[in-house]
Amino acid sequence: MAPSILLVDDHPVVREGYRRLIERQPGLIVVAEAETAAAAYRHYKAHAPDLVILDLSLPGPSGIEAIRHIRQWDGAARILVFSMRTGAAVARQAFAAGASGYVSKASPPRELLAAVAAVLRGERAMSADIAGAIAQDEVAGGRTALDELSPRELEILSLTAGGMTAQAIAEALCLSLKTVHNNLSGIRATLGARTDAHLVWIAIGAGLVSPSGELPFPKP
Repeated sequence: MAPSILLVDDHPVVREGYRRLIERQPGLIVVAEAETAAAAYRHYKAHAPDLVILDLSLPGPSGIEAIRHIRQWDGAARILVFSMRTGAAVARQAFAAGASGYVSKASPPRELLAAVAAVLRGERAMSADIAGAIAQDEVAGGRTALDELSPRELEILSLTAGGMTAQAIAEALCLSLKTVHNNLSGIRATLGARTDAHLVWIAIGAGLVSPSGELPFPKP
């Protein structure tokens, strides 16, 4: 049987582009699409695809949460991240959550297709820019303050930097507002951030969010 693929991205036009690219390759078929982490989990259980191609920037819980939940359901799940986020810290978090590969959306199509083939063979794959970011980070001294954050704290930092309020984050992640505020206090202490604006710029510098578009806070 042809390898089956689940596409997870919150932009329908983007998913359509991926579908056309993938299904032009002999033997590959897209069996389902999802635009949220919850939908990705449901479709994975319903279709049991051979590969998930997933963006990290999703409404509500991010792709990291989707990776974690899918891998809890199926420890052998093969998940390839395809994201605008290019920071070494977020790539390591994705691999720690259970991703098998990580390709940036700035990569040419051939890199995505090569990573798809590699992950389907059971290998780990990275685009050149992601591999370079991780290598540069290791040469510079390896772990940073961001690596001291838990997966949940990194999730909350990413959502905060994306402009979500503490209340919205609490609702999206099914947490109490107090828990979100406690996590934000811990994140600020760990990163040495003075304000939420400072958190945003730390997140941008680490590649957790894109600096394009209007930012939720002015530059500190």
